[in-house]
Amino acid sequence: MAAGEPHFVIIPLLAQGHIIPACDMARLLATNGAIVTVVITPANLTRLHSFSTLISTSNLPIRLASLPFPSTAASIPDSCQNVDLVHSPDLFSNFFLAMSLLQTPLLEYLHGQHPPPTCIISDHFQPWGMNIARELSIPNLIFHGFSSFTLTAMLTIKNHKIYQSLTDVHKPFIIPGLPQPIETTKAKAPPFFYEEAPGFEKLAQEAIMAEDTCEGIVLNTCSEMESYFTQQLEELTGKKVYAIGPLPLANKDAASKAARGNKPSIDESQCLQWLDSMPESSVIYVSFGSITHTVAAQLIEIGAGLEASGLRFIWVIKESELMAAPEVGKWLTEEEGFEKRVEGRGMVIKGWAPQAAILGHSAVGGFVTHCGWNSVMESVSAGLPMLTWPHFADQFLNEKVVVEVLKVGVPVGIGKPIMYVFGEEMVVVGREVVEKGVKCLMECGGEGEERRKRVRELGEKVRKAVDKGGSSFENLIKLIEVGSKKLMKST
Repeated sequence: MAAGEPHFVIIPLLAQGHIIPACDMARLLATNGAIVTVVITPANLTRLHSFSTLISTSNLPIRLASLPFPSTAASIPDSCQNVDLVHSPDLFSNFFLAMSLLQTPLLEYLHGQHPPPTCIISDHFQPWGMNIARELSIPNLIFHGFSSFTLTAMLTIKNHKIYQSLTDVHKPFIIPGLPQPIETTKAKAPPFFYEEAPGFEKLAQEAIMAEDTCEGIVLNTCSEMESYFTQQLEELTGKKVYAIGPLPLANKDAASKAARGNKPSIDESQCLQWLDSMPESSVIYVSFGSITHTVAAQLIEIGAGLEASGLRFIWVIKESELMAAPEVGKWLTEEEGFEKRVEGRGMVIKGWAPQAAILGHSAVGGFVTHCGWNSVMESVSAGLPMLTWPHFADQFLNEKVVVEVLKVGVPVGIGKPIMYVFGEEMVVVGREVVEKGVKCLMECGGEGEERRKRVRELGEKVRKAVDKGGSSFENLIKLIEVGSKKLMKST
């Protein structure tokens, strides 16, 4: 490698599920000889206070480029700086416009950086990163928050023109080109969310162009989980795929695990002390990610199912859900309410939870998840089976990976996707189904034990993947070499 250090600029989608892996990736790159700049905005910088502290105390060469959010120019409230803060469907096109308007201030910022950038890694939903790379004459790579399986399935469905031929979005079909028959529907395997939405045509065209012209694709996965699908994705796209996950494993100590995402709404030591008092593998962790929105009736059914199961649990409810449904807060805390009835065996976290630390605790034995890919990777890394409860976007395809490909989860049985915040009619999953699902997840013998054994073995393999000599570590080194090309040319 030439003298000097490669300088990566990471441009994440402004959503917790994309910012968190971007920070994990930054930590991996910086730990292995690169300088990294992560592009964010002021409201998101506030959420990354713990990560900022970690950077300063560890002296990692990571810079957080906080650019003013162009709310006025995009006709969107300044408060809407993250996907989970955009509470109207009418504002999503404005939100993406605002992100694209970060190009000019980002270029100005980067022109003043020393050493200068040598590589851009832009989120698939930030395709304008290719313009920055072109202006600076450096490589551009695309980061996808999806699994190899999901990307491969989406591409093969698109290439076979199945989307165009289906008028019934709930009609089942077999995904073509896979090594095993896997059934889905158009609703459960949608095109990238903007491709058929009015007003997003320009973004879709730019995303396709960015994919066509990029130097490669970066994924939060590993060969030990998805070797076949990663190879298939390379064949379908003609691009090198850098599988460098599981990205959560970039955080090996308690401090860095606590620094992931937002500030926890509960003292981490209090939570871990509670877990310390529980038997091994006896606690269920229930969380549906940062942007799914669970309505009041469903929250109460989840709680009632957990209560009826008699099992130990930690249940995360978002602050926004409680604000939208004050009756749930009353149901939880009234004199003879839910929290009183489950006292000693159940904990409710209201807000952001230290998820990585919880999943890594020996007392936790299963994860009820929305199947966001970050959560799936965290669960596998911890060797935990999953009860799958997908909501929308790629989550139903991720469920297929968990349940049918890896066979490390059981489905709760969601029939149709729902959006996450806008109040559509939805079918509420009853307490009996919740109770049955969590009992199945925690089953000690038979299929339950086989699942647990498979995911424990898989967890051991993926943890080794990120160690020196592992598949993900080797891909990381190759990725850093892409960022070093500019240095080599200049010497």
